[in-house]
Amino acid sequence: MKKRYCIVGTGGRSEMYIKAILNTFPEQAELVGLCDSNQKRMDFYNKVVLKKYCNNHPDLPTYKAQEFDRMIAECKPDTVIVTSMDRTHHKYTCRAMELGCDVISEKPMTIDAEKCQQIIDTKKRTGKNLTVTFNYRYAPRNSKVKEVLKSGVVGEITSVHFEWLLDTCHGADYFRRWHRNKVNSGGLMVHKATHHFDLVNWWIDSEPVTVFAMGDLKFYGKINAEKRGITEFYSRARGSKIAEKDPFALHVKESDENLMGLYYNAEDEDGYYRDQSVFGDGISIEDNMGVMVRYKNNVVMTYCLCAHCPWEGYRVVFNGTKGRLEFNVVENSYCKAEGEDFNSFGMRELGQDRSKLVPEIIFQPHWGKPQVIEYSVDSLAGHGGGDERLLRHLFVGVDDDPLGLAADYVDGAKSILTGIGANLSMQTGLPVKVQELIHW
Repeated sequence: MKKRYCIVGTGGRSEMYIKAILNTFPEQAELVGLCDSNQKRMDFYNKVVLKKYCNNHPDLPTYKAQEFDRMIAECKPDTVIVTSMDRTHHKYTCRAMELGCDVISEKPMTIDAEKCQQIIDTKKRTGKNLTVTFNYRYAPRNSKVKEVLKSGVVGEITSVHFEWLLDTCHGADYFRRWHRNKVNSGGLMVHKATHHFDLVNWWIDSEPVTVFAMGDLKFYGKINAEKRGITEFYSRARGSKIAEKDPFALHVKESDENLMGLYYNAEDEDGYYRDQSVFGDGISIEDNMGVMVRYKNNVVMTYCLCAHCPWEGYRVVFNGTKGRLEFNVVENSYCKAEGEDFNSFGMRELGQDRSKLVPEIIFQPHWGKPQVIEYSVDSLAGHGGGDERLLRHLFVGVDDDPLGLAADYVDGAKSILTGIGANLSMQTGLPVKVQELIHW
């Protein structure tokens, strides 16, 4: 029997789920309603996005954010998919469960300890299901790392080093949008690094106990720009002659139907600007962060995130009692100075053929030569091939899951608690005990 779904939050991220329901899993799922704070975005989904995946699909009923309860009553969904702004995830997740619905939530599950506790308490009280969409787990390369570690070939893991680099296209985009305000996103320690902290929890089968972090806004923002002699790139890009010369600005063509429809043509309704200057005032998140984490199984991780690098990718090293596992991923070898947008629909032009950017997994045993670990490659699909597999789990179901790919609210909470602890540590200068942040 088909399950009924409503989506709350009709920005760019929700299209992945709409495509899956309408195009890939129409036998298992039915989309019955849309909810957003902006009517023009919902209208664009009805007129353009839905028709892209199903030509004759009728318009869906739309509900403003304050009409969420009415949507549930009238549309009667089995499950609500939450893809709204991060700071509102808890609001819709909890209310949906209280009204009898299961929930699929985009990561991060929420942005701070108080909201996390509210979700945990509501989940326990209602007994409804809450799934958090960690698509990176499903990427073949990340699943292979889990397989290797689980096999015991590396031995007992003693330490992890994790370095994540965001290039100057992708990284800058977090400083143009609503993410630039920590009240909205929890900063990159929560919004972005939640992916990474979940991977580590899952890879080493543990959870964070103590977190210590340092971080600053060192590259983006008006003060930093002025220190480097940049004195004019402060305005948003659209209609600005000055911003035309800024490689960090978002330059959207009138022909870009999605960005125009979802953001530019909807600005007058809520005043949200998709293309704020990365060198302007009002940025409250960090762009350089370093974190140290001790886990329940006594593994120690050092983690760093930089959001203004010339290339994009990540490196993870696992030191074990039998050797060392190294995982190297290059997602983009360099960026052109054209102000291209990472989050526009469709694949951005890469510095080289993406199919050649094959991540390396290398095991170096004690007393032996390095061994290259082979695995299936699907680098052209979203999130390293993870999106397609995640969506099948969501809409078809999980029959056999030996690696524990499917993530619930416990996984969602444990992943954000590292970032929440890091934010608190950066604020106080002190280590944070994770068990003191929430109670189960």
